[in-house]
Amino acid sequence: MSIQEWSTTEVFPGSDQALELELVRATEAAAIAAGRGVGSDRWSSDRAAATVAMHEHLMSVPMRGTVVVGAGENDADTSVLCTGDSVGRGDGALYDLGVGVGDGALSPAEDVPNSVAAIVLAERGALYAPPPSVAMKKLAVGADCADVVDITQPVATNLRAVAAVKGVRVADLVVAVLNRSWHRELVNQIRAAGARVHMLEGGDIAGAIATACPESSIDMLMGTGGAAEGVIAAAALSCLGGSLQVRLRSEGPSTILHTGDLVRGGRVLFCATGVTTSEFLRGVQRISGLTITQSMVLCSQPDTARLIRSEHRFA
Repeated sequence: MSIQEWSTTEVFPGSDQALELELVRATEAAAIAAGRGVGSDRWSSDRAAATVAMHEHLMSVPMRGTVVVGAGENDADTSVLCTGDSVGRGDGALYDLGVGVGDGALSPAEDVPNSVAAIVLAERGALYAPPPSVAMKKLAVGADCADVVDITQPVATNLRAVAAVKGVRVADLVVAVLNRSWHRELVNQIRAAGARVHMLEGGDIAGAIATACPESSIDMLMGTGGAAEGVIAAAALSCLGGSLQVRLRSEGPSTILHTGDLVRGGRVLFCATGVTTSEFLRGVQRISGLTITQSMVLCSQPDTARLIRSEHRFA
């Protein structure tokens, strides 16, 4: 899928595209608020402010939405956008929402990349509601490799399958992995198979989406991360033709879920604005009195992808 660059000064004709622009405004507001805390010791409070900013914008959107994948429960300073909350003006279509604000454990001491503010909008009942406090083992690839990987297979087997489809050596593959202590053995397995590792310091939403972006250097994402981030990434990949497989562990046996289990058909809208720079989005920039944001908007029906650069003069 080609990705067109748009400016918010251009008009989005039609009600569907107007809804897309409303989502962009919500993620932009959240990214700007979250971005103020990057590199400082007030990151937690600014992330809470970002959640509130997103909530305020969503409450004015003409829809009846229910948060299925929430963000507010991650912030001690705010109780908005939690799972089960209602958003929108109370008129219009019924939707499931997934929201993520500044995913990843950003360090207050540095500008850690790969953090986004994201919203997923889907038909009522379409989004998988992950159990609370459950992690997902994830395997993400782009559209070209969606049918050749299997999360139950060894790391080396999946790497060889992807390399064969891409017509390259395993040594040419780049695998994104969250830089967390529990991934030490996974990193060793990837390197032992001959592939390279791209360590993600922030969140894994951006890393998963990057696997489906032609301009990205990332071929696969592997590792264990948050379940909420998994559903949000699955929505984006469903629009791009990519694949996310997850292994969900609870008290009983593990469960394998695929993209279609996490986002069950119908029309899906995904919008993300960069908080810090990732493989596919620039982070919030402040230059000469302007605040500049870059956002991605994906839609499954019709099949479209847009990049939007916005200049905010009073942000």
